[in-house]
Amino acid sequence: MTVHTGGGEFGGLRTRLAQARTPAGARAAAKARRTGKPVGPPSVPELPDLSAAVAALPGAGRSWTLLMPYGDLLTSNGRLHYMAAHRLTKRMRNEAALAARAHRVPQLRRAAVHYVLHPRPITRRRDPGNWAPSAKAYIDGLVDAGVLPDDDADHLTGPYPVLGGPVPSGGARMSLVVVELEPAL
Repeated sequence: MTVHTGGGEFGGLRTRLAQARTPAGARAAAKARRTGKPVGPPSVPELPDLSAAVAALPGAGRSWTLLMPYGDLLTSNGRLHYMAAHRLTKRMRNEAALAARAHRVPQLRRAAVHYVLHPRPITRRRDPGNWAPSAKAYIDGLVDAGVLPDDDADHLTGPYPVLGGPVPSGGARMSLVVVELEPAL
């Protein structure tokens, strides 16, 4: 007589049946508890008042605020495999290019960029400069979209890190505030 202990062609059947009986929301909540990621759709964070910082820029003109989609961000302390970092960078560049085109940001000769980090609501100190690799990928996306000719010192001032308010749901997000500057003489 052979006793089956969950293997073979019926392996995992109980688990699949239990998941089928559980509502999708309950499964998502259980996964969120296991992984530690927040539950709920990504929220739209409030932007801090950057009017003083923009006014301090010499030759500041029009400005655009681009809220980047929810997703993983690159950090200076992250230790990703080089291919995982490449895939993430490529995704972020595409997102920034799409956001710039959606907001119809025109081709600029020179600009300043403030990147605003909207962290998850965790009570610990934050260093917005730690997300500079994410800002670099997003700015490269602006160059890909044709907003800036290049991201060198002749065409770009910044990026300047700013800590924004936390997002109530979803993960950390980033906004780019692109400020048009008069061309340098």
